[in-house]
Amino acid sequence: MTTVLLILVALGFVSIVVEDLVHIDKAKTTLFFGSFAWVLFFVAPPGGLSQDQLMESLNENLLDIATLWLFLMAAMTFVAYLSSKGIIDALVNRLLPERITERKLMLMTGLFAFLFSSMADNITATLVCIAVLANLRLPPKKLLRYVVLVVFAVNSGGTALITGDVTTLMIFLADKVEIVDLLMLSVPAACAVAVLAVALSFGLKGEVVIQKDNTPITRGDKVIAILFFSTIIGTILANVFFSIPPVLCFLFGLSLMFMVVQFMNKDEPILDYIRKIEFDTLLFFLGVLLLVGMLKQLGILAYFPKLYDIMPPVAANYVVGMVSSLFDNVPLTAALLNSGIDMSLPEWLTLTFTVGVGGSLLIIGSAAGVVAMSKVEPLTFSSYLRYFPFLAVAYTFGFFATLGLGMLIHG
Repeated sequence: MTTVLLILVALGFVSIVVEDLVHIDKAKTTLFFGSFAWVLFFVAPPGGLSQDQLMESLNENLLDIATLWLFLMAAMTFVAYLSSKGIIDALVNRLLPERITERKLMLMTGLFAFLFSSMADNITATLVCIAVLANLRLPPKKLLRYVVLVVFAVNSGGTALITGDVTTLMIFLADKVEIVDLLMLSVPAACAVAVLAVALSFGLKGEVVIQKDNTPITRGDKVIAILFFSTIIGTILANVFFSIPPVLCFLFGLSLMFMVVQFMNKDEPILDYIRKIEFDTLLFFLGVLLLVGMLKQLGILAYFPKLYDIMPPVAANYVVGMVSSLFDNVPLTAALLNSGIDMSLPEWLTLTFTVGVGGSLLIIGSAAGVVAMSKVEPLTFSSYLRYFPFLAVAYTFGFFATLGLGMLIHG
């Protein structure tokens, strides 16, 4: 049965890759294979698991899914409101000139995504960046380059902060690195984003003309925009000082938005914005997380600590980062921490970088990539894969820059 379940999981991931060939929406196929695997998991449980153990495994997986689902729903509703009210357009009008070269826009996109993801979570940063790019009305082929950079940049932005990436927090709580050491990661991570931005800029010679819209923003919409960014900041602070899960803060922020709009404009059908979010994105997330959860239950991730028995820690860290583009980096990091691996500080820093950024190598390797693939029609597994050489170069540059900086400071 373990073999059968692994085959179903593999088919689920393959269905994403061949979406362009079979013309079946990836949300449908991943949900089918993910739910089917869990059904068989209950029908013929591997290892003779009891009913209570099966339910515990399922409930644990569903809790992770529900947390991400609700968070994504809240963030997407906020962004849907801001976009429909023209606030995203107004942001573009204020930040960008009427004309900007495509190369300069590439660098600005990478910088904005990197900095914004340092303050916000990857999902929110991705949604906002894609909304901004969509309003520029770029040709599909050029839009792909910018979205690829966004995925890499938002994954890179949170690696240096314990609030920016769960794996960074896990490594910090395990007393493997200190806050000061982590802050150093922002330098090589930002350099890696710059390397990718320059690489993706090759061949871009045109200009982007931005249509300025001077339509004033109403006082109510300004209040909602401030509330959105206050929710982001409040989520970070509440998590740092009170360990409040981000999903609770975002749901509270969403409820505040509903109440504020209700009292400021009773005729505004505020709940309709929930219907405007792309539920195929949520279904795709559900399918992918069911597949990843099954891999976790089958204990596949437990084999990766053995890499450190057959290769040096530095090389193993590099490989683990690439592996995290296929597997959820949270259980993968947990498996490595629980294995008792002994590494120096520079080596732990490289692991922090690789598990945080390595998911960018494939579009299905991170939440940012999954969201981007669901929001940008030209972005598919195969179209993203074309940029793998550029991504690999940036990832490798950031890896060795992190190692070198760690060795320079800590000898």
